[in-house]
Amino acid sequence: MALLEARNLTKRFGGLVAVDDVSLSVELLTVTALIGPNGAGKTTFFKMLAGEEQPTSGEVYFKGNRITNLSMTRVSQLGIAKSFQITQIFPRISVEKNVLVPALAATRGAFRFDGLVPLAAARGAHEIANRVLEQVGLIERKDVRAEDLSYGEKRRLEVALALATEPEVLLLDEPAAGMSPAERTSMIELVKELRKGVTIVIVEHDMDVVFGLADRIIVLQDGKQIAEGPPSEIRGNVRVQEAYLGGVE
Repeated sequence: MALLEARNLTKRFGGLVAVDDVSLSVELLTVTALIGPNGAGKTTFFKMLAGEEQPTSGEVYFKGNRITNLSMTRVSQLGIAKSFQITQIFPRISVEKNVLVPALAATRGAFRFDGLVPLAAARGAHEIANRVLEQVGLIERKDVRAEDLSYGEKRRLEVALALATEPEVLLLDEPAAGMSPAERTSMIELVKELRKGVTIVIVEHDMDVVFGLADRIIVLQDGKQIAEGPPSEIRGNVRVQEAYLGGVE
């Protein structure tokens, strides 16, 4: 049984069909990449997996249970976390405190700013925060204000925020976007490490990242799925080359 499955998802915005009957099956501890040219429907499809957008038709299943139409908060509580393309951090507080917010939510349910955090929950949150910061290579920077991090470090912090909810599935939205070559290489290595303990679905434009990470690739064009398979098969697919790679092999 697939860990995460989308069945015939369609999303219409008025007369525009952004996603047209697309299916996806994600196995445990694999990396699945979603690629396609601008306007292909990748972001909309991703948002439906995370509960940000509700499908016009079709279903989403997690561990065999239907999660279609659940809110993003509920989907996250079930074990699916999303890291955003545009960094969403608290810039004026420390790196550690940024991660403590979702870590507290993981230890005591939906986060509440009530100031009455049980000591055991607080200790558990600190343990999660430190473990996650170690994973993403920011443990030495935990006392630094988030706004003082480099761009690449901010993207790592964004991943840490998602990991702090202790997900079973991590959705990464263009994690290498805007990075330098060195930062991009570092991000690839980070995702390779993360995949040992969490299942990953990734939307990414950078083909070096995609072919360096993915076990399986789904290709979208104009909202439709035009190809699916391992990287070796997708790399040699003429239709994909024409649609996404400009016909260049």
